[in-house]
Amino acid sequence: MVSGATGTVGERDEGGLSEPTFRGVLLTGLPGFLREGFLPLGAFYAGLRVSGLTAGIAAAAVASGLIYVYERRAGRNGLLVRLSLAFVVVQSAVGLAAHSSTVYLAQPVLANAVWGIAFLVSAGIGRPLAGAFACAWYPFPAWFRQTEQFKRVYGVESVVWGVYMLLRSALRLAALLQGSLESFLLVVLLTGTPIMLLLVAWSIRYAIRGLTPAAAVTFTSRPLKVIGRDD
Repeated sequence: MVSGATGTVGERDEGGLSEPTFRGVLLTGLPGFLREGFLPLGAFYAGLRVSGLTAGIAAAAVASGLIYVYERRAGRNGLLVRLSLAFVVVQSAVGLAAHSSTVYLAQPVLANAVWGIAFLVSAGIGRPLAGAFACAWYPFPAWFRQTEQFKRVYGVESVVWGVYMLLRSALRLAALLQGSLESFLLVVLLTGTPIMLLLVAWSIRYAIRGLTPAAAVTFTSRPLKVIGRDD
């Protein structure tokens, strides 16, 4: 999935929150982002080449399970982590039942398309998913997540991520159905990490810039200390 960005500009007097910076937010969320994006797919390809489809699916499941254990021990968002593991279980079961690498690999492609639609719908109803995922990168207070500025900023981000996911899914599905496994993995690489890193960087910058004015005003009426902006 898909992880988002962040930004508020306050710090509780009791020291609960610190001012977010681009570097701080990136270093907090990026390692997990890369783990989930690379390890399971890499393990599947290695297992597939060494010992066949079953070994590939098993290797990907083990990699995903290890990521789950690590994330839980690190105190990551329990719901998102459990959803990711549940999807891996279903994906593995369907892939083994069909005994097809195409069926196995098509599932996350279609799931990403569903996520893309969900991002767009969430922006339309004023409950942006990008804002929900951003909380895994920075601990927004619950009251701040209800502000109009928060919903507006992450509404824009949800639209951008939704469109990207739909386009990416279309390209990957075409490569999977019409090309080789290697060509599919190449398309996954080209439409994945480079573009997603750019989107993550943009999302963090956009959120920090977009939420700064709202935070500066809103926090004056809260028991918080406003501490300036650091881009």
